[in-house]
Amino acid sequence: MTALDLKPRHIAPGLTINPLGVGCWAIGGPTVNAGHPVGWGSVDDAQSLDGLRTAVEHGANFFDTADVFGHGHSERLLGQLLKEVDRDSVHIASKIGWVRGTAPHPYAGPRLRHQFEQSMENLGVEYLDAYFLHTLDFGDDDDYLHVAINQMHALRDAEYIKAIGMRGPHPLASDRKDAADVRSARFAKIFRLLRPDVLWTRCNPLSPPTLVDGEDLFSFTARHGVSLMLTEPLAQGLLTGKYHPGVPAVFGPGDHRRHKRWFSNPGLEIIDRGLEMLRERFGRDPQALVRVALRYSLQQADHTAVIVGFTTPAQIHENYSCLGEPLTRDELAFVDDTYSRIRNELHATGDSYRRVEVTV
Repeated sequence: MTALDLKPRHIAPGLTINPLGVGCWAIGGPTVNAGHPVGWGSVDDAQSLDGLRTAVEHGANFFDTADVFGHGHSERLLGQLLKEVDRDSVHIASKIGWVRGTAPHPYAGPRLRHQFEQSMENLGVEYLDAYFLHTLDFGDDDDYLHVAINQMHALRDAEYIKAIGMRGPHPLASDRKDAADVRSARFAKIFRLLRPDVLWTRCNPLSPPTLVDGEDLFSFTARHGVSLMLTEPLAQGLLTGKYHPGVPAVFGPGDHRRHKRWFSNPGLEIIDRGLEMLRERFGRDPQALVRVALRYSLQQADHTAVIVGFTTPAQIHENYSCLGEPLTRDELAFVDDTYSRIRNELHATGDSYRRVEVTV
């Protein structure tokens, strides 16, 4: 791992960005898709829009959204911001793959094109800087794989998108139930066929390392000349210390955290014990833990960018103002060891995506 500052980074063709980007999942609000909660808690749209403006004021120029985030609500909020700024001064990415509608599959040819056009309308733009395949589920026997690939390349050839994006493999992915080695081999196959410009993956210290045919994802992408977007660097707030084991959080309908084990005990107890070691070394100011988690992700590799979500302008201000100096080599080693201890203990208690019933 190398120390990085926040100088602009070339991520993909036509995509040079501040390496700390803005994730717009949470501002989509509560969402249910195919019978499952896939959103967040209730949000205030005025606060969300002010947060987007605050991000621009702090130098953010990459915003990541998706059609399923609030079923277009996140895209439309971002579209309001785009009416206020120079379109060429910011880079916008959206995704497709979760919303099926009346089509047989989200990646069915007409459906993919329709969803793309709807995202463009929601955002009020004439092109996207990056467009990502949000899942790696292409139907039985991958029936829609080549359809999706052809559509994505057609969009780029027509200059409706600048970069083709693809979701990276992840040990806790919920859209496929294949064994880990099968998922890895399948990802490598799709990667070769799609030839993406950039990958995105959920990556934070609580997640197991991601491997492709035994090679870690950072090395794999660097070797292939593909950039990597890292999402959820704060583990959806778990690494900030905001959730306390004595008062487990309660989430409403439409919030995907409602059924996640780590937001209840014993997960919160394990995380809090581990974070105490970081507090002792880096300080008890709440921003200290945010700085450690963001710097840790930013310093993973020099071909990556980090996408962090928000719901309020205050969170945006905190994320961009608390970074300070890069972590030293010794600090990185200490943080890595601490996070590894938390991760190992968590996974010894069970999968983070195992469903539990929470009464509201």
